[in-house]
Parts: sequence; C-alpha cells; structure tokens
Amino acid sequence: MAFSVKAPILGFEQIKNVELEKVDDFFYKLKSCEDETVFMLINPFLVRDYDFIVPDFFKDLLELDRDSKPLVYNIMIVSNPIETSVVNFLAPLVFNKEKKLVAQVLLEESKYKNYGLTENISDYIKN
Repeated sequence: MAFSVKAPILGFEQIKNVELEKVDDFFYKLKSCEDETVFMLINPFLVRDYDFIVPDFFKDLLELDRDSKPLVYNIMIVSNPIETSVVNFLAPLVFNKEKKLVAQVLLEESKYKNYGLTENISDYIKN
C-alpha cells in the first residue's frame, strides 16, 4: 500500500513516498519509492503496553479526525540474533490508511519517559 510522507523520517528527509508491506502480524517493511531504503517496522501493541496522544500538529498533517483509525508502527533496527535488535518507541510512524498519509511523530521525551529511542527487543520477547 502506497503512502505520501507528510513529515520526514528522521535522517531520511529525501523520502517522500513509501510502500508498506506486511510480513506477518508483528512485522512490516516500509520501502522508499525514491531509493533502495527499506525499514523494518514492528507492531508495538503486540509486544508491550503502548499508548500516546498524537499531537494536534500531526493530526492536522495526517488529516486525522475522531473517526480515524490510524495505524502505528515503530522502526526496528534488526540484528542477528534477533534478540539484539532495537526499537524506536519514541518516534512512531503514524499512518492514515484512508488518506494514504504517513508521518514520523516525535513524542516528547519528558511526557513519555517509558519510551526510548533504542530499546532492546529482548526486553519484550517472551521465551
């Protein structure tokens, strides 16, 4: 599914259009339409308690209203073995599926102290 990037992915400001591809219930791939960049995304709700309020600026940018059902995924830097991978829970990607828009939402660290930029996935994987 194709999306227009409304707020840049940090460090990848050249990416304006992306394709979202489901791998399984946990993982998605986000592919740039401009270059070869691919991000691995994870569904945060399947691995931890995760809740935040989308700031008004991003709601407007993504054209979200009270009836919207946004998709939320987090960028994961995959390592081998998988237990050494890290997830960015402080800057989720929020998708408006109906309008085909996406933005990386930067959460205020002071408000969301339980979310980090590079959290170990091993903290959330149950053996």
